[in-house]
Amino acid sequence: MAAFIYTLCAGTSLLCAILLLRSYFRSRYRLLLWAGICFVGVTLNNILLIMDKLVFPNVDLLPTRLIVALIALVFFLYGLIFDE
Repeated sequence: MAAFIYTLCAGTSLLCAILLLRSYFRSRYRLLLWAGICFVGVTLNNILLIMDKLVFPNVDLLPTRLIVALIALVFFLYGLIFDE
């Protein structure tokens, strides 16, 4: 059951990233770009979660997951704060 939920979360965040980036390429509204990049990072974070919990249960990937999530949020915060 956990594998299904982890996969569903990764798929949902990938779908959000695709939709946001596709909307950015249509409208060129830059906040969509930053949100799309953030969701790409969230997707990578979810894939690392699957790897951490299911594929490599004896390896601790928590620091890597946290760094990826931080980088993703930094991109979004940059877009919110500095982009016009």
